[in-house]
Amino acid sequence: MDDRFNTIAGWTLFSGIVGLGLSIASGMYFQADKHHAPDVAGYPVEGVAEKGEGAADVPIATLLASADVAKGQATFAKCTSCHTINSGGANGIGPNLHGVVGEAIGQGVGGFAFSDALKSKGGNWSFDALNDWLKSPKAYAPGTKMTFAGLSKPEDRANVIAYLNTQGSNLPLPAAGAAPAEAAAK
Repeated sequence: MDDRFNTIAGWTLFSGIVGLGLSIASGMYFQADKHHAPDVAGYPVEGVAEKGEGAADVPIATLLASADVAKGQATFAKCTSCHTINSGGANGIGPNLHGVVGEAIGQGVGGFAFSDALKSKGGNWSFDALNDWLKSPKAYAPGTKMTFAGLSKPEDRANVIAYLNTQGSNLPLPAAGAAPAEAAAK
């Protein structure tokens, strides 16, 4: 063996020991292994609205007044992989949606096997109920079999609801200034 080998091995071992010692010392100094959570997680970002500070949701009645049926049909194209919309159409992965506006929730006309979560909701598919459903099916009826995440844009939901209303239901749209309770009663 060469003396150079021993020198290199010694320095390598020494640097490993120094690195381990510095890691332990910095962990103790900065308390890296804290067993308690900080009082406030993270740090505030300027210019970002806190939860609840944003504008309130626009009522669906207001959005329906300016809804575009053609855009609703285009957005509904996402739904056609599971649903049909034609009169007397067969159920697919999801039920046929012809005339769904005003129909009883979780009933359907084609014998579709709805989840117990949706059957237990009761009532009819009002404009407000459809808006809540399209926003987030899992939040509207926890335990539903529908895997669709929902439509995040209120305008898209209003357009789809207006389109669904023209497909067999043709219920009068709620007045733009109507309160949600009044709109559900119509």
